[in-house]
Amino acid sequence: MDPVIELEGVVKRFGDLVAVDEVSLTIDRGRCYALLGPNGAGKTTLTRMVGAILPRDAGELTVLGLDPWREQSEVKAHLGVVMQQDSLDEELDVLRNLEIYGRFFWLRGAAFRKKVAELLELVSLDGREQMQIQALSGGMKRRLLIARALLSDPEILLLDEPTTGLDPQVRQLIWSTLRQLKDEGMTILLTTHYMEEAAQLADRVGILDKGRLIAEAAPSELVRDSLPAFVLELDCRTCSLPAELDAEAFVERHGDRAYVFHDDEGALREWLSELSVGFAQIRPTTLEDVFLKMTGRGLDG
Repeated sequence: MDPVIELEGVVKRFGDLVAVDEVSLTIDRGRCYALLGPNGAGKTTLTRMVGAILPRDAGELTVLGLDPWREQSEVKAHLGVVMQQDSLDEELDVLRNLEIYGRFFWLRGAAFRKKVAELLELVSLDGREQMQIQALSGGMKRRLLIARALLSDPEILLLDEPTTGLDPQVRQLIWSTLRQLKDEGMTILLTTHYMEEAAQLADRVGILDKGRLIAEAAPSELVRDSLPAFVLELDCRTCSLPAELDAEAFVERHGDRAYVFHDDEGALREWLSELSVGFAQIRPTTLEDVFLKMTGRGLDG
């Protein structure tokens, strides 16, 4: 494998708060790595350190073999960054926003115009060059930010919650774009509040909780190794758990839901047949079930 981002015991503090607590991970070239965690878990802070925006307080961090804080200019030249905040100039149109950004990389002329046309087509904004930023929807703005981040042909794309608040159709469009970029060899580090996003895009997932990396694996491996294959989900307000559960069953409770996990779907169906409930379903175990088991709360918790 060819590692392009490496962290070893990285720490970041803000006063008494340890935002990132001895995190170690490696991201290989051409892979997508997704960071999951509740608000305040340290995802954005870690991404900002990788992106040469924040210095670390301890540990080792390299991006393409370079120290992102001591060699900021060299590292930033290889990065495309889309943070949570919308940094587009509302007074300008789509094309002018891209032109101004391109000047930081000495991009201009026919080659630049060709690049802009290709990127706008990639994010399905072709034909909207003259639209004012104020007239764009939230999804269009996010897609434009991705196009802008790709202007310099970066080797690594950093995305901090790229689809939060967007409707499912726009999310699917952005996912398709990111899959295409990964297929072309781009390395992607993203933070997300959407479990489906991590499952759809990521080769590896890291779960952060209170600054610590508490689990890391391929999404399917994380699910397989953490919980049984199936779950019976019940509304705790309308029923009790089955009277008898065998030793292989695993039970979790979160809010008004109870979850009975088991590798035998038939056993779950037998228990369900004995219950009179307002809501119940049997389904495959998901990454969200793993997250709840490990952190004890939802992504916004």
